Amino acid sequence: MSNDKKLEGKYNIKAVSTILGIQPGTLRAWERRYQIIAPVRNESGHRLYTEQHLNILKWLVEKVDQGFTISQAVALLDKQELEENEITSSEQKDRTQTISDDLLKALLSFDETKAHELINQSFSVYTIDKVVIDILGSLLVRIGDLWENDEITTAHEHFATSILRSRIGIIMHSFPHNGILPKVVAVCGPGEWHELGLLIFTLYVRRKGFEVIYLGSSIKENDIEVVLDEVDPKFLFFSCTLFENVDNLLSLVTSLKNERKDLVIGMGGFAVDHLPKDVKAEFDEHIVGQSKSEWEHWLKSKL
Repeated sequence: MSNDKKLEGKYNIKAVSTILGIQPGTLRAWERRYQIIAPVRNESGHRLYTEQHLNILKWLVEKVDQGFTISQAVALLDKQELEENEITSSEQKDRTQTISDDLLKALLSFDETKAHELINQSFSVYTIDKVVIDILGSLLVRIGDLWENDEITTAHEHFATSILRSRIGIIMHSFPHNGILPKVVAVCGPGEWHELGLLIFTLYVRRKGFEVIYLGSSIKENDIEVVLDEVDPKFLFFSCTLFENVDNLLSLVTSLKNERKDLVIGMGGFAVDHLPKDVKAEFDEHIVGQSKSEWEHWLKSKL
């Protein structure tokens, strides 16, 4: 079977229900609650599942049959990054890169319609985590590099940010939070207005079940103190893209660390990831990293 066939939505919910041996209502509940897959819709609005979707669902059903709850199976799927290690072939990885390249081209051409079409296509084929972190997240890094190297204008960067922010924001607010997990505050560093990287990281944290108070672009330092007093979070995450703002961020992190011993502070973004080695070593405990696996490691080490 060709890769293009695998990416087509061709199974309706009745067919998938029969193949898997579970009720259509159960499938809908899984999709609604866990956001694992996003079937495409035909002109009549009916769900159509791809081979990729079917493989993911088969794996989940197998785990449930082995005695796992569906929530445990979903967590295991996320932990093992099944879409990369057990389901995604090298051809599909090439497809992911192609979508990313085409999306970058559309964004830099100010083609909003094409950009949304490609994002929709991504969500119809891959899991939400994979699209947001592996496709949109990696694309963000590429756009940041292009902008930092003066290969694209601020207009290009702002247009891309606007499109991606709107899509990620809608998804982020759809996830329920686990009241047992500690609260998180996420905000851009002093003087920062580039919030897309923070959005992607916040989506990852929300996906984990944390309640996140998302403040977005930079607010006054005193206002952050007010929020921390009111919310009393365990985690505070900063994002910093511009080198001109990183010194102020480091000063703020140092100050908050001394004042609030129980507060766990994390920071990321282009400027943080490209700090000099000696500065990185000094602030190592606060640097969350650039990839999903690095975020996972950092977060687990702090819980």
